[in-house]
Amino acid sequence: MNKQESLSKISKDLMLKEPFYGFFLIMLNKVWHDAIGTAAVSKNGINYQLTISEKFWEPLSELHRMGLLKHELLHIAFNHLTTFDLFKDKKLANIAMDMEINQYIDKTWLPEGGIDIDDYPDLHLNRRAGSRYYYDKLQQFQKKKKQDGSCGCENMDKLLDAVEKGQCQAKIGMPGGESKDVNMPHHPWEDFENLPDAEKQLIEKQLQRVLNEVKNQAEKKQGNIPGEMEGIIKIQEIVPPKFNWKNYLRRFTGISTKIFTKKIRRKENTKFPDMPGMKVKMKQKLMLAIDTSGSVCDDEVKEFMNEMHHIYKTGVDITLVQCDTYIRDISEYKGTYDLKLHGRGGTDFTPVIEYFNKNTSYTSLVYFTDGEASTSVSPRAKVLWVHSEQSDINEDLPGLKIKLEL
Repeated sequence: MNKQESLSKISKDLMLKEPFYGFFLIMLNKVWHDAIGTAAVSKNGINYQLTISEKFWEPLSELHRMGLLKHELLHIAFNHLTTFDLFKDKKLANIAMDMEINQYIDKTWLPEGGIDIDDYPDLHLNRRAGSRYYYDKLQQFQKKKKQDGSCGCENMDKLLDAVEKGQCQAKIGMPGGESKDVNMPHHPWEDFENLPDAEKQLIEKQLQRVLNEVKNQAEKKQGNIPGEMEGIIKIQEIVPPKFNWKNYLRRFTGISTKIFTKKIRRKENTKFPDMPGMKVKMKQKLMLAIDTSGSVCDDEVKEFMNEMHHIYKTGVDITLVQCDTYIRDISEYKGTYDLKLHGRGGTDFTPVIEYFNKNTSYTSLVYFTDGEASTSVSPRAKVLWVHSEQSDINEDLPGLKIKLEL
């Protein structure tokens, strides 16, 4: 069986086992090139391209081949390539990203040497957390190791030693067919590092279109959409709120308002007697974020939706931002009883805070979460962290904090 036949077979097997990733793989351009060490995702216009080394592919078992392909697909789906330049230490960032995505791959699919957070029990790493969380943890342990000679975890000491000695380096294919020594084991990240923001946004929008098409195809074939990608949460009825939003929001949102005008016949038009009058209404404008990470269960999401509905009923104009490790969706909230959930990956609050800081038309942010993460970015204005009833308040979060309790 030649390389192309074996790739076709593994693609079909992946389609049967996990239809979403099978369809995603089909829609991705794939090429072979032995200049790379293992496999790599690169930029192809505003699309992505998967490059595989035949020398690396050939000796792998069929399960490990599936694991390799899903690993690369997850890097794409989690927008790792367009966010990689946000991390200063590229070696640690690559490890952190592998820590994040390998949790979504069956352990029997991971080739030898694949990063598994279960190998580092002394770190107490949160499962399903985002790459930024793991990156911050790795930096902390690296600092401790330099100060004390050991970070307190034997496996982590070995990993950090390998990074320090450059043993994570490999030859990977770069644009133009050349090969280059870089600090990452299998990704030509430099394709994306110096891209203008406008081009990054085009790439991310194109990826979202591809993922939406993949979801549609998987649903048509009655395949399950992975939990880390998307789900639809519905609430049967609205129950009384657990917090007095009407009184609180009047003070919290301040002068952030949106003006609405409406023509009405009941009001006389002073300039034109035969024309309807104009009614002007001021509505408070609020950015509301919801943590859609895997650590937030469906019951917590329903609890958040109930409170969101009551916020909407106070007359607030809501922009809803969904985020796990990065912003998955931004839309206008209209008080519906169901929510198409985007996410179910790790947890990272920083993307929303950065988005809030850039959009100065909002003077306040309400963030619904279980609090299972942190952020090093300071918000420019008021933030209210709304914790679910079954969670504990994270006192390290910047801003005001409440817990939903009856």
